[in-house]
Amino acid sequence: MKTLIIKILFASSLLVGLIACGNPDDHSHNLDEKSENKPAEELVQLNSDQFNALKMIVDTVPIQNISNYVETNGQLEVPPQNEANVTAIIGANISSIEIIEGNKVEKGEILAYISHPDIIQLQIEYNKSWNELQFARQELNRQQRLYDEKVGSGKILQQVNSDFNTLVSNTNGLAAKLHLLGISTSLVEQGKIIDKVAVKSPIEGYIRLVDVKTGQYVSPQKVMFEIVNLEHIHADFMVFEKDIAKIHQGQKIQFQVESIKHTLEASVYSVGKSFEQDPKAIHIHAEIEDKNGLLLPGMYVRGRILTGDTLGYALPENAIVHDNGKDFVFEARQVNDSLWNFKAVEVILGETFNGRTAIHFLSKIPKNYKVAWNNAYYINAERLKEEVEHGH
Repeated sequence: MKTLIIKILFASSLLVGLIACGNPDDHSHNLDEKSENKPAEELVQLNSDQFNALKMIVDTVPIQNISNYVETNGQLEVPPQNEANVTAIIGANISSIEIIEGNKVEKGEILAYISHPDIIQLQIEYNKSWNELQFARQELNRQQRLYDEKVGSGKILQQVNSDFNTLVSNTNGLAAKLHLLGISTSLVEQGKIIDKVAVKSPIEGYIRLVDVKTGQYVSPQKVMFEIVNLEHIHADFMVFEKDIAKIHQGQKIQFQVESIKHTLEASVYSVGKSFEQDPKAIHIHAEIEDKNGLLLPGMYVRGRILTGDTLGYALPENAIVHDNGKDFVFEARQVNDSLWNFKAVEVILGETFNGRTAIHFLSKIPKNYKVAWNNAYYINAERLKEEVEHGH
């Protein structure tokens, strides 16, 4: 009887055990579901409301051309033939100034008028020399006829010819001075003397500097005006010795100036052949492709000379966060329609160009691997917050 009771109890216990373990698949499924929905310490979860409120962007990591480049800086310049310093040529006083700084002027346009007794005296001397030259020419012709008729002296002819040549040189010299001042010799030959002369622009361009006042005396060496033609303004960059071998004509440069917010482009058209000693670098001249905007000689520029392209992964800067000496992106997985998991994945950063940063994963990523393209800083802050909470 006791043996029968023990057998019944054992059978009952076995039945209860079988019933408890009767559906192992369902039990395992429930555990997996709970594990999937419960984030581990390194995961950050966002529900659909949070996801939409943050305007999260999730996508695969694209492979694209990543430009290699050389950092450079310099300033804007114009070729020497596109700049001019204007002087009075002769010591004189400023009678009037016809322009102001910033004015656009054409070649030959009047900038100012100058006057001085020396200008009047120069015209008088030319008129006198020119009249003496006319007389000397007539005398030379007369002596030549007398000599040809064998009634004149050869010695007198030689002397008259010498005096004539001296007057020719003197008259031509005075005429050249008048031409430099813009005074018509034909008018002076007629006895018409002017008391002031125009100072004209030698090139087309903009007035960069006016360094005189009305009534001021200016010496022949005094720079009265500076003119610059911006049509051929270009960028003059400096490249250090270690990067020279990477640079050649035709390469593109993307650069910025403070006066213009967007990035400008230029092409290398000349590579210097001599070193600046401090710092040890060479000059690179680049033609600017779009010169719209305020571009003036002397403006500081900084840029990147594009030296080649390689293929690689790249993401926007908002997809990357720096934390504790390491760089991370966030792998993104959609758990269900209302839940997203984000996991920090360490990466190594490359160059940043045009808002994209090259990244290198520490291990191979699968096809269709998705990451967060924005809000990396926010996701990382949530991750750190959860680590602190789990630590307590």
